[in-house]
Amino acid sequence: MAAVWQQVLAVDARYNAYRTPTFPQFRTQYIRRRSQLLRENAKAGHPPALRRQYLRLRGQLLGQRYGPLSEPGSARAYSNSIVRSSRTTLDRMEDFEDDPRALGARGHRRSVSRGSYQLQAQMNRAVYEDRPPGSVVPTSVAEASRAMAGDTSLSENYAFAGMYHVFDQHVDEAVPRVRFANDDRHRLACCSLDGSISLCQLVPAPPTVLHVLRGHTRGVSDFAWSLSNDILVSTSLDATMRIWASEDGRCIREIPDPDGAELLCCTFQPVNNNLTVVGNAKHNVHVMNISTGKKVKGGSSKLTGRVLALSFDAPGRLLWAGDDRGSVFSFLFDMATGKLTKAKRLVVHEGSPVTSISARSWVSREARDPSLLINACLNKLLLYRVVDNEGTLQLKRSFPIEQSSHPVRSIFCPLMSFRQGACVVTGSEDMCVHFFDVERAAKAAVNKLQGHSAPVLDVSFNCDESLLASSDASGMVIVWRREQK
Repeated sequence: MAAVWQQVLAVDARYNAYRTPTFPQFRTQYIRRRSQLLRENAKAGHPPALRRQYLRLRGQLLGQRYGPLSEPGSARAYSNSIVRSSRTTLDRMEDFEDDPRALGARGHRRSVSRGSYQLQAQMNRAVYEDRPPGSVVPTSVAEASRAMAGDTSLSENYAFAGMYHVFDQHVDEAVPRVRFANDDRHRLACCSLDGSISLCQLVPAPPTVLHVLRGHTRGVSDFAWSLSNDILVSTSLDATMRIWASEDGRCIREIPDPDGAELLCCTFQPVNNNLTVVGNAKHNVHVMNISTGKKVKGGSSKLTGRVLALSFDAPGRLLWAGDDRGSVFSFLFDMATGKLTKAKRLVVHEGSPVTSISARSWVSREARDPSLLINACLNKLLLYRVVDNEGTLQLKRSFPIEQSSHPVRSIFCPLMSFRQGACVVTGSEDMCVHFFDVERAAKAAVNKLQGHSAPVLDVSFNCDESLLASSDASGMVIVWRREQK
């Protein structure tokens, strides 16, 4: 029998043809996003009676809205929709009480899986155990699969029509980081080694630079959006991190590095955005409370080299950090106190800087294990499997790119579907953006975008994958438009 979240998705998919009949692209986007939410929330246990009740109510509401279906839905389902707080990060910063036990209870929250990585992988695999040999999609949710895939192949889905816009306000200085806002199609930010950050709006046309954030006295090495997109945190070679309001571009707070060292990377704790993790040139990782501007007690640890890359798993309980000597460390993160406990170390390649780490709990229907994507100046993009709840890594495969010296980054494509295969995207020193299918045994390259005149350092998709942004070592940012099917 299909997993309960699949049954819910199948019911939604059968009604999908009735939604916005004049806008079929919205229907595809809706069912993809619905699938993501159901998968993310399928890991928390709920009583069978509650799940049956949810499916019954869901079917009744959809039937009242669109009319009865010719075929009855499944008998069991549940969905625990993500409900975001109406209060923003700024609201929570203003009334934050300096109580270490309150750290885990404040800030933005996401649904947190309580299972181990072994259990998560087992649940992911169990979804597909009963499918017929050689089937491209699970037969029990074939309608949902077709709705999400749009009857296109992976190569067709990641075909791009050309450039949507080119931003050149940072020309002559490298742009090491470019990021779309969370769950947003048209807001984009990028940081530059000229010491500034640009906030851009792509719609309405023409695309414009809304704000240029200035204040750092040296190059900006990294930045991150908060979950609600109301603030950004940035790190700089001037040994400070800054907190910015995205609405008007003002600097809310400047926080010096506890070691007085160059700050090289940063990331928000995904469950509690009052906490930010930074990595510096003195080999240290620090958990910082941006509401108080102080380092969290017990939230520091030392690596073997300069800390270049950071990434949390989705629940925020595991943190990986990579350094310039080729090592990746995993840390257990205490949700209540912000304390870091060093767990495992992997030497990717001695002396090869780890420039990018991206974590994903579920890549595709074939790649159902939690995974890590790593760039490490080896002329390869590396895909690892996370094998336990301490963050132990096992190499799954690699993809050929050109990277021997530049801080190139890569990402998983944000949308997941039942289409066979899944894509990862990476920059490269050959001045191209590369797409790879993680499950294709031979000829894994799916697409290659050419247009940059310098090594491509970073890539970022918007929430529905209609636009892709890439930045390079000469300061150019290109926004690519996907072909409309």
